Formats: sequence, structure tokens, C-alpha cells
Amino acid sequence: MLKTRLLTAAILIPAFLAALFLLPEPYWSLLMLAGALIGLWEWSYMARFKVAVRYLYIAATVVAGVFLTFWHGPENAFMQEYALYWGLPIAAAFWIILVPVWLLTRAHIRSPYLLMLAGWLIIFPLWLALVSLRAINPWLLLAIMLVVWIADSAAYFAGKRFGKHKLAVHISPGKTWEGVAGALIVVSLYGLALCFAFNLNLLLIVGFWVLTVFSIVGDLLESLIKRQAGVKDSGNLLPGHGGVLDRVDGLTSSLPLAALFLHLPLYYQAWMHSA
Repeated sequence: MLKTRLLTAAILIPAFLAALFLLPEPYWSLLMLAGALIGLWEWSYMARFKVAVRYLYIAATVVAGVFLTFWHGPENAFMQEYALYWGLPIAAAFWIILVPVWLLTRAHIRSPYLLMLAGWLIIFPLWLALVSLRAINPWLLLAIMLVVWIADSAAYFAGKRFGKHKLAVHISPGKTWEGVAGALIVVSLYGLALCFAFNLNLLLIVGFWVLTVFSIVGDLLESLIKRQAGVKDSGNLLPGHGGVLDRVDGLTSSLPLAALFLHLPLYYQAWMHSA
């Protein structure tokens, strides 16, 4: 199993980095849209949508994604301030307010309409964040994604070695508070290294703590949905890793929040314009 995971990672990581730094913006947007569509397909499977509904669900997302990508034409791909202006705050409200309640109550949502909306709120803002942050700077996007990947790995190893106190035993029995502590410690070291290397404000570490916490929230939400659907993985596309949602669950919650913070000038300009 470990060998399969490592082999898959050895293929995916160079391919992702090549796309991140080499693809023109419209093609990066479409590639990330393709990944988002796979994630939505996995979501619709776990939500037990009828086959016809699943295809309509994906088709509607394709239309919206392609339209947004080429709103201003290929030469100015994905500069849609309107989509960012509304999409990121709505995603933040979803993750900060609604998801904690969802996790605390472990509500089993059965309405297909609510599940469709939830799927879009989980996947679509992630796509917006991936494209908008990469447009600012590919290195910035990679640095933020590394926070989540480092936290996930640190939590796994710290929990495996020291874990005794369960974090959410009814949702994901393998997660522990010791794992959370390990994630925060290692992420702090990562943030400290960046601060010293690039002369950044140490408050960056606090921001990394926030991203770490919300990456765990995203992980827990997907674990809850899988548990309620009675599946071990969201899919089987990635050997040894499961599905796309299994790999991006921590990013679904943390990346839109990071993008919202970095796009605050957009809201300030809108506020000044309307004042």
C-alpha cells in the first residue's frame, strides 16, 4: 500500500508542479476545472444522486466554469472580480459558520438540493482559489498548499506516534489531539523558516495556524460524508490515495480562506467605489 502511494505521488507531484509553473492561465484554469469536476462526480456518488442528476450536475458546472474562464477572452483568463467578490465570502461563511454546526450535530442531510449546494460550496470556491492565487504568483499558491500538506503529514505521524486523545471519534476515529498539536508545531516551524528566509512578519505563523485548523475541518467534513455514505474512499482514481476529494479535502476549506484574505483589497476598492 505504501509503495503504491509513493509511486502515485512520484507521478502526480512533478506533473502538478509542471502545470503550476508552465501552463498558460486559461489552460491551468481548465485543468483545475477538470479536477473539480472529478471531485464533484465523487461527491454526487457519495450523495447517492441518480445517474441523470449526476450528469446534469456536472454539465451545469462545466458550463459555469468554462464561461468564467473565458469571460474576458483567453488573453485575460479568469480575471472575474465578480465571481471572486461573491464566491470567496460565501465559502468563508460556509466553512466558519455552517460546517462546524454540521460536524457537531453530525446531521445526515438527505435533500438532494442541499447536497448539490453543499458540493458546489465545497468544490467551486476551491477552484476559484486555485486559479486566482496562481494568477497572483505560482510560488504563493504552492507555499499555501504546502501548509496543508505539511500539516496533514505531521498530524498523521504525530498521531500515530503519540496519539491517545481522540479528536472526533464518531467522525474519524484515527484523528487525535496529539496529531493536531504535531501539525501546529511543524507548520509553525515552516512559517518561521519562511519568515526568516524572506523577512516576513511573524504574524504569518498565526495565519498558518488558522489554515491548519480549517484544513482539519475540511478533512473531518469529508470523513463525515464518507461515513454516512458507507464508503472508505471518495473514489479510486488515485491508486493508494483514493479519490480526488480524499487528496484535496484539507484544501477545500483552507485555500478559499487564504484567497479571501489576499483579495481583501478587492473588497476595499469596491467599498470605496460605493461610498
